[in-house]
Amino acid sequence: MRPSTPPLPPTQGLYPDGTITREGSLTLVPTAFTPMVDALRTRLGETFEERMHSAYLYGSIPRGTATPGVSDLDALVVLHTTPDEHDHARARTLQEEIDTAFDQVEGGGILLDSVPNLTSDLELHDAGFFLACLCTPLIGPDLAQQLPNYRPTTLLARETNGDLHLTLPRWRTRIAQATTDTDHRTLSRGVSRRLVRTGFTLVMPSWGGWTSDLDLAADVFGHYYPDRHDQMRTAARTAQHPTTDPDHLHELVEDLAPWLAKEYTTTHGAKAPRP
Repeated sequence: MRPSTPPLPPTQGLYPDGTITREGSLTLVPTAFTPMVDALRTRLGETFEERMHSAYLYGSIPRGTATPGVSDLDALVVLHTTPDEHDHARARTLQEEIDTAFDQVEGGGILLDSVPNLTSDLELHDAGFFLACLCTPLIGPDLAQQLPNYRPTTLLARETNGDLHLTLPRWRTRIAQATTDTDHRTLSRGVSRRLVRTGFTLVMPSWGGWTSDLDLAADVFGHYYPDRHDQMRTAARTAQHPTTDPDHLHELVEDLAPWLAKEYTTTHGAKAPRP
């Protein structure tokens, strides 16, 4: 990797000791989203009851950057034991109820996980990192207290996004099955987000900092890969303003993604296999 111009200072997103800061806070939730967050808190307790260890928000709402009517709801529910099909069905139903009741949010999802999985050695630098650094506590004891502090290392890079090569076949299948504008917008948003975040974590250990800001992530990536900078900036824009253009989606999945997957594996290795 040959840097072009100096990026922003790598102290971005770090505590003074060099560990990655935790994003978001309930105090940053925009006022327009407060009724939705309050309703979600109540409904989560009613839905999962004693099954639930804790729940968290993540994404633009707890970071304070959400736009009413545009941003989606992103939540994580941690159960005491492995989620089953009934748990997932209840999560989908609750998500649909919140989406219908509140015009502030447009789609999103409620992820489910478990205490044993999040604290396991296998997930320590993937799902564990996600909870500890990217999730804001909403209900219950904060599981991050049982997880380590994290640094922008090649281990973290490998375990968070070192499986892009496995994702490509699934994307191609979904693109082949897409028939509506909604399908294409959803795909372009999800694919673009993943590519920008993967591009950022590819160079994260060299840069030495952390960010979830997609524009900054694209620019940091472009510092190390100037030939791909414009392409990654376009992906960042698409992640925030998804398109229905199938040609653009094809370029992302058939050009940028395969190159990025190969470069990632060469640089950091492949993510540890999951069962």
